[in-house]
Amino acid sequence: MRDNKILFNLYQVYKYLVFFPLLGIFITLDFMVVFIFLFIASERSIQLAGVVWARFNSFITPMFVKVFGTENIDPKQSYVIVANHQSQYDIFVVYGWLPIDFRWVMKMELRKVPILGYYCYKAGHIYVDRSNSKAAIESINAAKSKMKNGTSVMFFPEGTRSVTGRLLEFKKGAFKFALDLGLPVLPVTIIGTKEILPANSIGLFPGNAKMIIHKPIDIAGYTERNIQDLMERAKQSIQQGLDDHYGPTADA
Repeated sequence: MRDNKILFNLYQVYKYLVFFPLLGIFITLDFMVVFIFLFIASERSIQLAGVVWARFNSFITPMFVKVFGTENIDPKQSYVIVANHQSQYDIFVVYGWLPIDFRWVMKMELRKVPILGYYCYKAGHIYVDRSNSKAAIESINAAKSKMKNGTSVMFFPEGTRSVTGRLLEFKKGAFKFALDLGLPVLPVTIIGTKEILPANSIGLFPGNAKMIIHKPIDIAGYTERNIQDLMERAKQSIQQGLDDHYGPTADA
């Protein structure tokens, strides 16, 4: 439907006349609520506010999300979650529909962003200074206290959005985190978001998204020496989800 120029152009009218105004109103209200939450709300309440934010943005787009594989989650187990990254809308899918209490790993520079930086700090997200190895290790050690009783940590191991939808090379950070914390890796495939908002584009268009939660990967037997094997195993799981949807020879 995105290729239908008439429908696409009609939606752009909706985007500017309805979507953006609603988004602006919600952001204004959100900042007011966040300001209050920063001082009186619990970490869990702030997380729930994130779910509402993600689902509201999805609703007004609209983006319809289906989730598969929830049976692969042990609610009492913490994981290092790794997912492919095709669009900014991946964040809405994960935040709004992944039935796991998780924290993002974020670069330290985001801590300095007004309101957002402090909000993420209050929500318990983990800042890592990649330019300072000692500080990064301290952040990882501090994260260990958060990763218990089913609280997990979330990564996009490609490090950036894929323009084509095909998986990019994975970076080691998520997998080193899994080894350091002794947690299983939980691969997740996100499908359809690049048709809603492609990378490096403002050409928003409604659509359907799908999230597939694969079986977790036990890290027993993996070390720094064979971390590439762990990375490849996770990548294959995510790729299988893409292949099952698009076909093994088609562009994701």
